[in-house]
Amino acid sequence: MIKTMSKYTTIIFDLDGTLMNTLDDLTISTNHALSQMGFTTRTIDEVRQFLGNGVRTLIEMALPEKMTEDTIERTISCFLQHYTSHCKDHSRPYDGILELLSSLKKMGVKMAIVSNKPDVEVKKLNAEHFAEFIGVALGENEKSGIPRKPSPAMVYEAINQLGAEPGKSLYVGDSDVDILTARNAGIDCLSVTWGFKTAEFLSQFGATKMIDAPSQMLKII
Repeated sequence: MIKTMSKYTTIIFDLDGTLMNTLDDLTISTNHALSQMGFTTRTIDEVRQFLGNGVRTLIEMALPEKMTEDTIERTISCFLQHYTSHCKDHSRPYDGILELLSSLKKMGVKMAIVSNKPDVEVKKLNAEHFAEFIGVALGENEKSGIPRKPSPAMVYEAINQLGAEPGKSLYVGDSDVDILTARNAGIDCLSVTWGFKTAEFLSQFGATKMIDAPSQMLKII
């Protein structure tokens, strides 16, 4: 192991749109739920715009306006039943991510995932793709008392589980929710432009550091 002399000794990653391209599977499961409920399906570009703040927000935005709470909950349930079985069908790490994680591990950087995706799916995808690099993976699980992003609670929990120092931690994500999460946690944020949001969109929400490819991260940390 190469001992790191970098500014950051810990990196907290978002999952969807940051480490993995999960858009196809999310779109398929969203449209499955909409079809089952008798609603018009959405295009992949529409679903892309709905992502970043968890399943409930995704479904609320995918449904027509002014739906009842019962309809929203039943659609969410239908989505989750399908997605739990199909979250790995087409999802894959972005090009260059595995090489980046390997380099960070050799540098001795501690790494975690925090995501608004349901906790069971986060752990499933981490085990499938990143387990040799990332030991802590947390998803939405408010029953455990940890609220979803942009609350900083998941970030704090990840840092605690890693035994890391908040002042030497960097948050990496692809959305406005990620920018807010890092700000709320009081740690630096690095925004990526290969995910679900554009550089222009991220700038509008206060992104100050952005990269266009995973390899560029090594020049920053």
